[in-house]
Amino acid sequence: MKKAAIIVLLSVVALFLIYYAFIYFVPYSTGVRSGELIKISHKGVMVKTWEGEISQGISGAQIFSFSVLPGDKEVIEDLKELQGRYVKVDYVERMTTFFWLGDTKYFVTSVVEEPSPHQRKF
Repeated sequence: MKKAAIIVLLSVVALFLIYYAFIYFVPYSTGVRSGELIKISHKGVMVKTWEGEISQGISGAQIFSFSVLPGDKEVIEDLKELQGRYVKVDYVERMTTFFWLGDTKYFVTSVVEEPSPHQRKF
C-alpha cells in the first residue's frame, strides 16, 4: 500500500514537471509589436509579477498586455526608463502561464525605443 502511494505521488509530480517544462520552454509563437508604452508595474499580493501595456492605436481599444519574467532585469529597467515613449518589443507567447510567472501568456524579451509614426518630420 505504501509503495503504491509513493508511485502515484511520484507519477503526479513527474507529470506536473513535464507539463511545466512544456509550458515554460516550448513557445507557441514569437513576434514583435510596437506602440506607446503606457504602463509597467510590479503587482501582486503574494507573488509579485511585472506587467505592462502598450497602446497600439489612437484609441484605447488596441492595448497589448504583456508580462516580463523576473529574471529579465535589464528588460524591466529598460521598460521603466522608456515609460510613455514609442517602443518596439520582442515577445514570446506561451500556451498558458502560471500565476508566479505573470498574468498574461505574452512575455517580453527585449525592448528598444522607436521613432513615433504619429509625429511628422519636416
